[in-house]
Amino acid sequence: MDLQTAPRTDTWPDLPLEAWSETCATLHLWTQIVGKVRLVQSPWINHSWHVTLYVTARGLTTTPIPYGTRTFQIDFDFIAHQLTIQASDGSSGGFPLRPQSVAAFYTQLMKEMDRLLLHVKLRATPCEIADPVPFDLDETHCAYDKEYAARFWQILVQADRVFKQFRAGFIGKCSPVHFFWGAPDLAVTRFSGRAAPQHPGGIPGLADWVTRDAYSHEVSSCGFWPGGGPIPYPAFYSYAYPEPAGFAEAPIKPAAAFYSSDFREFILPYEAVRQALSPDDTLLEFLQTTYEAAATLGKWDRAALERNDDPGIRPGNK
Repeated sequence: MDLQTAPRTDTWPDLPLEAWSETCATLHLWTQIVGKVRLVQSPWINHSWHVTLYVTARGLTTTPIPYGTRTFQIDFDFIAHQLTIQASDGSSGGFPLRPQSVAAFYTQLMKEMDRLLLHVKLRATPCEIADPVPFDLDETHCAYDKEYAARFWQILVQADRVFKQFRAGFIGKCSPVHFFWGAPDLAVTRFSGRAAPQHPGGIPGLADWVTRDAYSHEVSSCGFWPGGGPIPYPAFYSYAYPEPAGFAEAPIKPAAAFYSSDFREFILPYEAVRQALSPDDTLLEFLQTTYEAAATLGKWDRAALERNDDPGIRPGNK
């Protein structure tokens, strides 16, 4: 059966980083290009919430982007393996997702947008990457494995669903569940409501003022990341900024979770969720216990910030 029409039966698919690392790196840069289109055309929203992508039933989307009196959106479709551009005047374009260099992807996207009279000029330098190569010069990253791209998206679908369930238990300021193409990761962030100490910055390819805007207030943040460096496998994470005293030693569940001193965050290997009898409950337990550690040790006003009438966020409740 063709991959485009075959139903996916593995809800939490296997995603060993070593099996798709080249595709992961290429797709990361492709999402940065599309994300920068949204960044350039969108009014600034605090914490850079105007730059993110969102999970859809077929892939990732920018959601509508303003362009004069028109709007347009760009979608990655990981079922048909297409990039699509749709505008509010009925015009549309796109091209297949296939093995091609970052430079070729960038050139093709800009040509399609120009054809649709969507003339957008980007700063063609990747973010949050050491020693970045401009998009239009990058002929090195050119892999695209359809199967692994689809598996990655399928995991994002599941994580997005569970993160939204977790998010529902909080009535304070909270981000959407969104895909940050800088890392790349799918994340959701809760805020205590109090200002945070100035962040030191220092993230490669990211201006310090952007980082400081992102962490202007106390947060407990969690997400999913395909892995890299000291964590060479896909994982869920959770951290607090500023990190309260005793956070690293907090009793976190499930047992497979651990504190990474390299990243200063709790890590739950994706495989521990995938292999669990109830992946949803296992992930919710991790999200809840790490949040409780951050909020309790950080002396958040939990009574004012949490819903007490929604038992659905608790592991085991259906």
